[in-house]
Amino acid sequence: MPLLDKFAKYPLLFGPSPISKFDNLSKALGKKVNIFAKREDRNSGLAFAGNKLRKFEYIVPDILAGDYTHIVSIGGIQSNQTLMTVATACKIGLKAVTVQENWVPIPEAEKATYDKVGNIEASRIMGGDVRLVPDGFDIGLRKSFQDAIDDLKAQGFKPYPVPAGCSEHKYGGLGFVGFVDELIEQEKQLGVKFDKVVVCCVTGSSAAGIISGMAQYGREKDVIAIDASFTPEKTKEQTLRIVNNTNKLLGLDKTIDDFQLDTRFAHPCYGLPNEGTIEAIKFVGRTEGVLTDPVYEGKSIQGLIQLVKEGAFEEGSNVLYVHLGGASALSAYSSYFK
Repeated sequence: MPLLDKFAKYPLLFGPSPISKFDNLSKALGKKVNIFAKREDRNSGLAFAGNKLRKFEYIVPDILAGDYTHIVSIGGIQSNQTLMTVATACKIGLKAVTVQENWVPIPEAEKATYDKVGNIEASRIMGGDVRLVPDGFDIGLRKSFQDAIDDLKAQGFKPYPVPAGCSEHKYGGLGFVGFVDELIEQEKQLGVKFDKVVVCCVTGSSAAGIISGMAQYGREKDVIAIDASFTPEKTKEQTLRIVNNTNKLLGLDKTIDDFQLDTRFAHPCYGLPNEGTIEAIKFVGRTEGVLTDPVYEGKSIQGLIQLVKEGAFEEGSNVLYVHLGGASALSAYSSYFK
């Protein structure tokens, strides 16, 4: 019996996310490896979908088990997490309050529109109670988050808290354990074993879930995480904590003490791309017709491209890129693509 079967699940996805083969990208990089992508950006009909929704599948049953009125979550102004919180709340008939902190030093060219377009615009369309807060970036639990919860309680409501990225939630890692179970079945269907899995990492639960999931099959060392937080020590500590918490929940008798976190691509800070990020976004767009964002996937695809170029993978390897979504925020970064 799969280890996840003991947990309640509320279906929010179309089914297993599809796998694309990036033949053009592989060819453009010298045909050294075979590049595939598992498309979490195309996994559901809710808003723009993406990786947070997979996590909510295991959190929603806990919400529905109580008499909650609101889901409360937190992120930056262009947060994928807060957008998918609003979409999930709409789907299950609740209200959403999202705390949107100023996690990104917004470029001058974007200041007039950054809090009006992209993900935050979509949240407002869906009726989210969007609360802008000037506090800066940190992956930990935030005072502004608690303030929003306390405010709702004072009004007589019953809010359900979901931390940034769902990552500090007790079930935050379970969704991407399910991702791995899907992947193992897809390997059988495709007749392909993926030698390495490359995934972005900030608050940690997507990468952590994949590491835990792969650990079930003795393949946890096949995961390469690309840091996009620019606070790699915090990210690594939190990710490992989520991995081992998830292992305990699953009943998996394995402790993970380390994992590969490539920290070369997160600069200049969380939320802002570097020149290589923009080049990578354009390169993948022009070779595969696939969009990635400047905050997360642009940096992880930048990492994948660099790893291929420097020969980090054995020639002929099958490399799986995990596309976690986020392209819906591109309009907030239009000055980078003029």
